[in-house]
Amino acid sequence: MSSAIDSYHVAAKYYDGAYGAMKDLVDAPFYLELSRRSGGPVLEIGCGTGRVLLPIARAGVEIHGVDNSGPMLAILKENLRREPPGVRDRVSLHVGDMRDFRLNRKFPLVTIPFRPMQLMYTVADQLRALTSAAAHLADRGTLAFDVFYPKFDRLHLHIGEEQLEAEWSPPSSPDTIIRRYYRKESVDKIHQTYTLTFIFRSYRNSQLVSEESEPLTMSYYTYPHLQALFLLAGLEPVAEYGSFAKAPLDNASEEMIFLLRPARR
Repeated sequence: MSSAIDSYHVAAKYYDGAYGAMKDLVDAPFYLELSRRSGGPVLEIGCGTGRVLLPIARAGVEIHGVDNSGPMLAILKENLRREPPGVRDRVSLHVGDMRDFRLNRKFPLVTIPFRPMQLMYTVADQLRALTSAAAHLADRGTLAFDVFYPKFDRLHLHIGEEQLEAEWSPPSSPDTIIRRYYRKESVDKIHQTYTLTFIFRSYRNSQLVSEESEPLTMSYYTYPHLQALFLLAGLEPVAEYGSFAKAPLDNASEEMIFLLRPARR
């Protein structure tokens, strides 16, 4: 299995604070409901710092998390140390690349929450990731994942401009304000990717005391593109939604959310 890599070295430090401040982030209850219905154990691919994983373990469901980012997994391990023993006992962590890891066991539910599929930049890697996830499905098991619905009319807007995305104060330093900005750098329509920079600025008494930044490239998908990947991976949709409230997937959607199973032969 692949070794941990030093990705998200900067973003990992600010991840829980930033996403904890985003009140419109509503994906965790969706995956929690799926996990409860499955009965567990659950495999979460791209578990990060445990934003989705930990609520599932707290709900009494056994869950395995896989990630290839050493900094993200280090913070998840710190988060786990603060949990009761019963929660810690339900969590197993694994270092692995979503394109080729193998745990040699099957799960009734495999999830790829909060868009790790958008870190796959080529069709070959996208297919490898889906095939790897499907290899861990039990008979009639379900694979669930989400990607954002691309807004083509907005892709080229605000390139080079900083946008404030989140603001919070860490519990350990309530007199500090941290702000996360992002700056879209470029868009590649041929390869369906865009590149941005996350900027983290810390202020105390209204004075800037530190600034760190980290680049990120994300791919985006069209609906037919995903359908073709499902066919190639031997998967078929059993449900698809345009929101985590299970709204229909249509032209007004903000998300593309899929529940997949191995295709019947």
